[in-house]
Amino acid sequence: MNMLVVFAHPTHESLSHAFLQQVIRGSGENAAVKDVQVLDLYASGFDPVLVFNREKRRRDMHLDPELAAHREQLLWADKIVFVYPIWWGRPPAMLLGYIDRMFASGFAYRDKGGLLPEGLLRNKSIVCVSTMKGPPLYPLFWLNNAHKVLMRKALFRFVGIRKAKFFEFGRMETPGGAQARKLEKVYRYFKTVAG
Repeated sequence: MNMLVVFAHPTHESLSHAFLQQVIRGSGENAAVKDVQVLDLYASGFDPVLVFNREKRRRDMHLDPELAAHREQLLWADKIVFVYPIWWGRPPAMLLGYIDRMFASGFAYRDKGGLLPEGLLRNKSIVCVSTMKGPPLYPLFWLNNAHKVLMRKALFRFVGIRKAKFFEFGRMETPGGAQARKLEKVYRYFKTVAG
């Protein structure tokens, strides 16, 4: 299994980065994982701004030469892992910009003229590892699970990805947030995950 890990946090001195390290550590000890590539969106200088105009037409986004290497990564990966904080009830703008630019028509999906498009990223799976300051059940009860609905239904299913797992950890900035236990949980998952 080839694994692409997309990291979306501006600092390496964050809890999100600690989770990234556990993803890498667990995957490195998993015989089912053949290779891992990490894309650090901030450190790599990824430009999240979606631009289309007369010169850069939206219908040609899937051919943008600036994003060719990133498209190859997504095609190469059997499993895509997103590691990010939840800010204002959703992923950071950097990750949403990556999604805007990368999951383009002609690459991630194809319009068929019906209600739903044909997803072109079938046979891949997704894992989202996210942290937040608020309580664990805040997104479910206060936001009607908007984060998971956004990611699972509005994105993953749209592009043909049916298998998605979420680690959504709350109270991560409190002394009683059980950070060590949650980091260990992510490590154990990636050490044993098979596909």
